[in-house]
Amino acid sequence: MLGKLSGWDDTIVALATPHGIGAIGVIRISGTKAIDIINSLFPSKDLSKQSTHTIHVGFLKDDDKVLDEAVVSLFKNPKSYTGEDVVEISCHGSPYIQEQVINAIVAKGARLAKPGEFTQRAFLKGKLDLTQAEAVADLIASNTEASRNTALHNIRGGFSVVLKELRDQLIQFSALIELELDFSQEDVE
Repeated sequence: MLGKLSGWDDTIVALATPHGIGAIGVIRISGTKAIDIINSLFPSKDLSKQSTHTIHVGFLKDDDKVLDEAVVSLFKNPKSYTGEDVVEISCHGSPYIQEQVINAIVAKGARLAKPGEFTQRAFLKGKLDLTQAEAVADLIASNTEASRNTALHNIRGGFSVVLKELRDQLIQFSALIELELDFSQEDVE
């Protein structure tokens, strides 16, 4: 579905962890050029030749300038959160380092993602249904055990399963009603 929509075939990048100083910051890149862009910044390995769901350690370099030593996680399409090629960079949590890495990725052809755009792409690619996509925001905002459990249940498709069962029952009831209306004058049970 996503591939058929114009304007959804670019590569996006964003900081996936909260802004500020921390031990680690995670930068997420998704799109058709994600692996190529990171390959140009990560001379340690050719990521296009690596298996999906693998982790690699090495230096991020913009030309000869070392940006950081980082852990790069690789998720190839369609087995990723967005259904596209996704690369996550776990770099040091300095806002300066994160900004330098993101700027280098943007300079190589990605654009900054809008809020919620990774989940939006997952929805448009059919990786999540609408209730699961909404549950992502609920999980992020959860501040009690009950709200966390509810959001996790919905992300796993719990509410979607209930809705599908109700839909199937309604279709069955509708078919029975139509059958009754069609044959009500005849002695067919």
